[in-house]
Amino acid sequence: MAQLAYKPGRFTYADYCTWPDKERWELIGGEAYAMSPAPARIHQEVVVELVRRIGNHLQGDRCRVYVAPFDVRLPYRDEADAAVETVVQPDIAVICDPSKLDEKGCRGALDWIIEVLSPTTAARDQIRKRALYERHGVREY
Repeated sequence: MAQLAYKPGRFTYADYCTWPDKERWELIGGEAYAMSPAPARIHQEVVVELVRRIGNHLQGDRCRVYVAPFDVRLPYRDEADAAVETVVQPDIAVICDPSKLDEKGCRGALDWIIEVLSPTTAARDQIRKRALYERHGVREY
Protein backbone atom coordinates (compact mmCIF):
# COMPACT_ATOMS: atom_id res chain seq x y z
CA MET A 1 0.00 0.00 0.00
CA ALA A 2 1.34 3.40 -0.93
CA GLN A 3 2.05 5.87 1.85
CA LEU A 4 0.76 9.41 1.61
CA ALA A 5 3.10 12.33 2.08
CA TYR A 6 3.43 13.70 5.57
CA LYS A 7 4.64 17.22 6.32
CA PRO A 8 6.76 17.24 9.51
CA GLY A 9 5.89 19.83 12.14
CA ARG A 10 2.78 21.05 13.91
CA PHE A 11 0.34 23.20 11.94
CA THR A 12 -2.86 25.18 12.30
CA TYR A 13 -5.57 26.34 9.94
CA ALA A 14 -3.67 29.63 9.58
CA ASP A 15 -0.69 27.68 8.14
CA TYR A 16 -2.96 25.50 6.02
CA CYS A 17 -4.50 28.58 4.36
CA THR A 18 -1.07 29.69 3.11
CA TRP A 19 -0.26 26.45 1.29
CA PRO A 20 -0.59 26.35 -2.53
CA ASP A 21 -4.09 25.60 -3.83
CA LYS A 22 -2.75 22.90 -6.11
CA GLU A 23 -1.66 20.90 -3.04
CA ARG A 24 -4.40 19.24 -1.01
CA TRP A 25 -3.72 18.53 2.65
CA GLU A 26 -5.64 17.54 5.75
CA LEU A 27 -4.66 18.48 9.29
CA ILE A 28 -5.33 15.98 12.03
CA GLY A 29 -4.33 17.22 15.46
CA GLY A 30 -1.82 19.62 13.91
CA GLU A 31 -0.18 16.96 11.72
CA ALA A 32 -0.36 17.52 7.95
CA TYR A 33 -1.19 14.66 5.59
CA ALA A 34 -1.28 15.01 1.81
CA MET A 35 -4.48 14.00 0.11
CA SER A 36 -4.11 11.29 -2.49
CA PRO A 37 -3.82 12.26 -6.14
CA ALA A 38 -7.06 12.56 -8.11
CA PRO A 39 -9.31 9.66 -7.15
CA ALA A 40 -9.83 6.75 -9.52
CA ARG A 41 -12.72 6.97 -11.94
CA ILE A 42 -14.80 4.39 -10.05
CA HIS A 43 -14.29 6.37 -6.81
CA GLN A 44 -15.68 9.45 -8.57
CA GLU A 45 -18.63 7.50 -9.96
CA VAL A 46 -19.54 6.23 -6.48
CA VAL A 47 -19.27 9.72 -4.96
CA VAL A 48 -21.35 11.30 -7.75
CA GLU A 49 -24.09 8.67 -7.47
CA LEU A 50 -24.27 8.98 -3.68
CA VAL A 51 -24.38 12.79 -3.83
CA ARG A 52 -27.11 12.65 -6.47
CA ARG A 53 -29.25 10.36 -4.33
CA ILE A 54 -28.58 12.20 -1.08
CA GLY A 55 -29.21 15.58 -2.72
CA ASN A 56 -32.51 14.36 -4.19
CA HIS A 57 -33.57 13.02 -0.80
CA LEU A 58 -32.67 16.26 0.99
CA GLN A 59 -34.44 18.51 -1.51
CA GLY A 60 -36.57 20.98 0.46
CA ASP A 61 -34.79 20.06 3.71
CA ARG A 62 -32.51 22.39 5.68
CA CYS A 63 -29.66 19.85 5.39
CA ARG A 64 -27.06 20.43 2.66
CA VAL A 65 -24.69 18.01 0.95
CA TYR A 66 -21.13 18.94 -0.11
CA VAL A 67 -18.30 17.08 -1.85
CA ALA A 68 -14.53 17.34 -1.50
CA PRO A 69 -12.68 19.56 -1.67
CA PHE A 70 -14.72 21.12 1.13
CA ASP A 71 -12.93 22.20 4.32
CA VAL A 72 -14.35 20.97 7.60
CA ARG A 73 -12.70 22.68 10.57
CA LEU A 74 -12.99 20.72 13.80
CA PRO A 75 -12.01 22.90 16.76
CA TYR A 76 -11.35 21.26 20.12
CA ARG A 77 -12.94 24.11 22.03
CA ASP A 78 -13.81 27.64 21.01
CA GLU A 79 -10.42 28.56 19.53
CA ALA A 80 -10.29 31.01 16.66
CA ASP A 81 -10.13 29.54 13.16
CA ALA A 82 -6.46 30.43 12.84
CA ALA A 83 -5.66 28.16 15.81
CA VAL A 84 -7.73 25.13 14.71
CA GLU A 85 -5.45 22.10 14.28
CA THR A 86 -7.87 19.78 12.50
CA VAL A 87 -9.14 20.40 8.97
CA VAL A 88 -10.46 17.49 6.92
CA GLN A 89 -12.00 17.08 3.48
CA PRO A 90 -14.42 14.15 3.55
CA ASP A 91 -15.63 12.82 0.22
CA ILE A 92 -19.22 13.67 1.14
CA ALA A 93 -20.40 15.91 3.99
CA VAL A 94 -23.98 16.54 5.13
CA ILE A 95 -24.62 19.52 7.39
CA CYS A 96 -28.06 20.21 8.87
CA ASP A 97 -27.16 23.17 11.08
CA PRO A 98 -26.76 26.22 8.81
CA SER A 99 -24.95 28.13 11.56
CA LYS A 100 -21.95 25.83 11.03
CA LEU A 101 -21.58 26.90 7.40
CA ASP A 102 -19.54 29.88 6.22
CA GLU A 103 -17.62 30.93 3.13
CA LYS A 104 -14.67 28.74 4.17
CA GLY A 105 -16.75 25.57 4.50
CA CYS A 106 -17.95 24.11 7.79
CA ARG A 107 -16.86 24.73 11.37
CA GLY A 108 -17.89 21.99 13.76
CA ALA A 109 -19.13 18.42 13.67
CA LEU A 110 -21.12 17.36 10.65
CA ASP A 111 -24.28 15.31 10.74
CA TRP A 112 -23.10 12.74 8.23
CA ILE A 113 -19.74 12.01 6.65
CA ILE A 114 -19.05 9.52 3.90
CA GLU A 115 -15.52 8.51 2.95
CA VAL A 116 -15.29 6.32 -0.15
CA LEU A 117 -12.30 4.13 0.58
CA SER A 118 -9.25 4.18 -1.66
CA PRO A 119 -6.22 1.91 -1.23
CA THR A 120 -3.96 4.84 -0.28
CA THR A 121 -6.34 6.32 2.32
CA ALA A 122 -8.34 3.37 3.66
CA ALA A 123 -6.30 2.82 6.82
CA ARG A 124 -6.33 6.49 7.77
CA ASP A 125 -10.06 6.80 6.98
CA GLN A 126 -11.07 3.68 8.91
CA ILE A 127 -8.89 4.21 11.98
CA ARG A 128 -7.59 7.71 12.57
CA LYS A 129 -10.38 9.72 10.94
CA ARG A 130 -13.12 7.51 12.36
CA ALA A 131 -11.80 8.09 15.89
CA LEU A 132 -11.42 11.80 15.13
CA TYR A 133 -15.02 12.10 13.93
CA GLU A 134 -16.28 10.23 16.96
CA ARG A 135 -14.38 12.55 19.35
CA HIS A 136 -15.83 15.61 17.63
CA GLY A 137 -19.42 14.37 17.72
CA VAL A 138 -20.08 13.52 14.08
CA ARG A 139 -23.48 11.82 14.13
CA GLU A 140 -23.00 9.33 11.27
CA TYR A 141 -19.85 8.08 9.55
